[in-house]
This record gives sequence, structure tokens and C-alpha cells, in this order.
Amino acid sequence: MQQSNLEIHAGSRQATTAQKRKGKLAVAVFLGVWMILIGGGAFGAKWYIDRMQTNITADIERQTTAQIQQLQSSYDAALKELEQQHTEEMNALKGKVDALNELLTFAKDNADTKTDNSNKLYTQLNEVKKQLNELKKNLDVLK
Repeated sequence: MQQSNLEIHAGSRQATTAQKRKGKLAVAVFLGVWMILIGGGAFGAKWYIDRMQTNITADIERQTTAQIQQLQSSYDAALKELEQQHTEEMNALKGKVDALNELLTFAKDNADTKTDNSNKLYTQLNEVKKQLNELKKNLDVLK
């Protein structure tokens, strides 16, 4: 009976050891699977974040390029408009300066006592008007 008790006890000890081994093996497998899942999740998160960062960077670059082009075109248009206004103002000012020069020359010619013809500029203007009228007539004939 003692032998059977010892056999039972030895058999139960082996069963307990086997159960402990199975339990340890199960825990090891569970921890291994859990670590693989955590590692896979971390890798997937890193990959996704990198991909999203690349996409966002590309989108921002496209938007920035479009905004820069829009700014450049509006700047060019404003610059052309300012240049045109400047040119028009310079032409108007040039016309005023030319008119003033003609008046000054006319006044100088009239004030000069040494010349026989006191209205040189006036005479020249009349000649230019005559030539202009002749050119207009010629142009009308050509039409």
C-alpha cells in the first residue's frame, strides 16, 4: 500500500510538474504572442506616422507653391500697373515741361531786342501747323 501511495504520490508529482511545465509554457507562449502583437502594433504605428508625415509634407509643399505663384502673379500685376502709371505720369510731366520750354523760348524771343524777328517761335509753330495740315490732307487722300 505504501508503494501504491508512493506511486500515486510520484504520479501526482509528475502530473503537477507537467502541469507546471504546461503552465509555464502557456505563459511563455502568451507573453511571446503578446510581445509580437505589441511589436507589430508599434511597427505599424511608426510606419503609418511616417507615411502620414510624408503626405502632409507633400500637401503643404503643394499649397505653399500655389500660394507663392499666386502672390508672384499679383505682385507682377501690381508692379506692371505701377510702372504704367509712372510712365503715364512721366509722359504728362514731359508734356508740361515741353510746353513750359516753348513758352519760355517764346518769351525769350519776344524779350530779345537784338533780333529782327521777335516771334521766331511763333513763326516756327505756324510752319509746323501748316506742315501738319498738309500731312493730314495727304493722309485723307490716301484713305
